[in-house]
Amino acid sequence: MVNRGEFGSRLGFILAAAGSAVGLGNIWGFPTQAASNGGAAFLLVYLVLAFALAYPILMAELILGRHAHGNSVVALTRIAERPVTKAIGALTGLAGILVASSILSFYSIVSGWMLGFTASYPLAAMGFDAHAAWLTDFSLSRNVILMTLFSAMTIGIVMGGVQGGIERWSRRLMPTLIVTLIVLAAYVLSLEGASEGLRVYLVPDFSKILSADLILRALGSAFFSLSLGVGTMLIYGSYISDEEHLPSIGVQVALIDVGIAVLAGFLILPAMYVALARGVEIFDATGALLSEDTLIFTVLPELFATLGTAGLVLATAFFFLMSVAALTSSISMLEVPVAFLTERFQWTRSRAAIIAGVFIGFLSTAIAMNFDSLFGFVIAASTRYGQPMLGLMLCIYTGWIWRRDSVLAELRKNDPDVASGVFWKIWPWYLRVVCPVVIGFILWRSLL
Repeated sequence: MVNRGEFGSRLGFILAAAGSAVGLGNIWGFPTQAASNGGAAFLLVYLVLAFALAYPILMAELILGRHAHGNSVVALTRIAERPVTKAIGALTGLAGILVASSILSFYSIVSGWMLGFTASYPLAAMGFDAHAAWLTDFSLSRNVILMTLFSAMTIGIVMGGVQGGIERWSRRLMPTLIVTLIVLAAYVLSLEGASEGLRVYLVPDFSKILSADLILRALGSAFFSLSLGVGTMLIYGSYISDEEHLPSIGVQVALIDVGIAVLAGFLILPAMYVALARGVEIFDATGALLSEDTLIFTVLPELFATLGTAGLVLATAFFFLMSVAALTSSISMLEVPVAFLTERFQWTRSRAAIIAGVFIGFLSTAIAMNFDSLFGFVIAASTRYGQPMLGLMLCIYTGWIWRRDSVLAELRKNDPDVASGVFWKIWPWYLRVVCPVVIGFILWRSLL
């Protein structure tokens, strides 16, 4: 029997789970979404929905994972009692593995770009201009090589196991990410033009607060910000000790994730308006902010170029920050198929990590070779459709299929009085009714 491992401490789990949730979208996507949708009005709606929607589903994954102490296929089949629901649960678990792998396949390409930009600035400063240009210019060779490098880093960490790999590196990477983000934000806020970006971010446009578009975008941001639906939190939950109090741990993970997204707004939005003050265009022909990828790979590099030596340091630190954020998320995504392979086929963790990583690397290479046709398609299929559908199935299984007394027994392992608390009085019916309706609404709007 393969030893699954377990997180060595509460802090180790919280940092790993928060690292899984904190990704590139938190740092570049959330701030620009806020700026384009009413500033602080979007921020307020997002904060409400993050805890009204994302937290209950996060708790479903954590509780289910710890109960099963197994991968998503094991977890969903174990709580089902009838052959039909067991079969659907197994298919849902396998679909989660496929979606997580699909997300990682395009995510590794983008993360490779972050590594390339990080290295390009010091190389340019040392006079290796051709090498620096290769690292930042779009090409098939650049995309595949940097993707492979990033994938190798991810595989290496996951091979180390729960404590020796995931927890060990999360303890290093997450504090590094937070400190780097704070230092960068503090410096950018001292530059001319930053106050205008801060105003856009923090002054609410209440005329938009009830806009259906704003609410839909905030719903999507809240749901996706915690890596929900694909089984990453379920797998991490399966490595939690039975002695830990899950509701409070879930709150801490959600707070760190939301806090980093909000903190990123104090870096990205002021930086955009600092760039504007220095003559860099940040709006398109319609007056809307440029898309997130253009801002990251075009606008900010142009800003860094205007800052001289400080710009070199700032650029290197910024893309290093993005690389760390990418890595903390990628290790949790790779862990989804690795956990399944080690438990289903009794493979060693090293073998499972290498085989899963190489398979996903082939998917990434196929996307890179057919970038125009596959990149956007895989993103839409996995994040706009696959992830919310899996989240909906998770709500149905945890809220309707799993027997209520069994759920309560799981929570009572470390809280005998949980049945009389606020969490148990609200969470079960909320997960059964409210969350499926909201996710269904997201899916319906996505299909439209």
